[in-house]
Amino acid sequence: MQNNIGLLLSKRAIINPEREAYVDSKSGLRLNFAELNLRCNRLANSLLQSGIMPGDRVALVLMNGAEFLEAYFAIAKIGGVVVPLNWRLVADELEFILRDSGSTTLIFGEEFSRIVSDLHSRGDKTAVCTWIRVATQNGSNEFAQDYGNFRDSGAEAEPVIGATEDELLYIMYTSGTTGLPKGVVHSHNTSLWALFTFAASCDLRDADRYLVALPLFHVGSLIPVTLNIYRGVTSIVMREFDPVRAWELIQEERVTCSLLVPAMLNFMVQVPGIEQFDYTSLRWIQSGASPLPVNLIEKYADLNIEVHQIYGLTESCGPACVISAENAIEKIGSTGRAFFHTDARIVGEHGQDCPAGEQGEIWIRGKHVMLEYWNRPDATAETITEDGWLRTGDVACMDDEGFIYIQDRIKDMIISGGENVYPAEIENVILAHPCVSEVAVIGQSSEKWGESPLAVVVRNNDSLSEAEILSHCDKKLARFKLPKAAVFIDTIPRNANGKVLKWELRKQFPGPASE
Repeated sequence: MQNNIGLLLSKRAIINPEREAYVDSKSGLRLNFAELNLRCNRLANSLLQSGIMPGDRVALVLMNGAEFLEAYFAIAKIGGVVVPLNWRLVADELEFILRDSGSTTLIFGEEFSRIVSDLHSRGDKTAVCTWIRVATQNGSNEFAQDYGNFRDSGAEAEPVIGATEDELLYIMYTSGTTGLPKGVVHSHNTSLWALFTFAASCDLRDADRYLVALPLFHVGSLIPVTLNIYRGVTSIVMREFDPVRAWELIQEERVTCSLLVPAMLNFMVQVPGIEQFDYTSLRWIQSGASPLPVNLIEKYADLNIEVHQIYGLTESCGPACVISAENAIEKIGSTGRAFFHTDARIVGEHGQDCPAGEQGEIWIRGKHVMLEYWNRPDATAETITEDGWLRTGDVACMDDEGFIYIQDRIKDMIISGGENVYPAEIENVILAHPCVSEVAVIGQSSEKWGESPLAVVVRNNDSLSEAEILSHCDKKLARFKLPKAAVFIDTIPRNANGKVLKWELRKQFPGPASE
């Protein structure tokens, strides 16, 4: 069998044709592996007929749905390069990515008709010449072909495979929380090795039922759903995340496992009357994207739900570190050890390995690490060392048993009075307060200390005061780590991947700090 991601679906359709592959939580659409593969083949052959050649970039602006999966595997089979777009971006940001990637075809959902019309009106600002619209009803966008008609005009036969091994599979653009987004390039091989290391490291079983709640343009969703096809697992796909609906689906579809970011877990645990739902089928939930507050793990442990902290990056095609079931509580707060086919080390500022307990930058190495940043050789050289280590930009420490604890992003670190202060540590303490729903800690300029921590809090009880927040932190943190002030806000700004936009908070609360 050739090393092509699209062929995983072809093979699974032969082995388990009648097994349920896909369930749409909103429309109720259910597809078995044979049906999903036939739809994929039709689209692949239609794309070939339209002139797509190996190496051509095809961009997707699609909500979670069958069409996203069909497009991903179809483009993979014929050797095209998928460019999954964050649909929360504005037109200027999407224009930059389309132009930077050189995408010539755009498949988009009807929800984005207005923004795509704007892009189309910009003419040669992008290279897109083929526009395909996924719609449930007739609408505007006369320049666009109808996706359903386009797909169904293609033959059901397996298309000629157009790419294998180290040839490109997708370019996934980073969230761009600072500066312009960078295109992370992955091949069929790097993606396959990501699947191999997940399969060897996690308790995913044949015929499991997996809740897909993150957007599919995110590596934390795209790799698991691909792994589900590799392992014969049913994907229960949420078009958009809703905490109540998540509990309902766990009960209705007998969900066994999932991957959710901490913000999702936090929203779910605040749903009133969780005990009304039957979640006994749920074996584990993995959580990534940001350090997982210890008190949140404990809340789920009280519900007899195992939450396993996972650490990964778009640049590593997902896998980096994961905690095993037997260590999840004993080593609470740790993201575990490196995945099976992965190496991890903690490196000091002079390139030396840090001793146990000392903080440094976490470096990752494995065959699943990205090839490069698209059109950014300088950024690639800064991120990947000559011997293949990926410099993550995240601060971590390792204990004497090799368990890794992620502290924070290097760029979010606060230097107060010459001491390094990591916001996640303060956030962990504040989140333990029963009247706090969410919190983000940022640094503000200080004449006395250089920088001082500010707690930006979403409260669930209006009686909660700044003084109570500061008092709650006292004696739980070293003096230099204590926030000097707290402010209240209705919503913590986050990107589509669930990460807090701290640059936006720093802009909103520029300081100077209270002394």
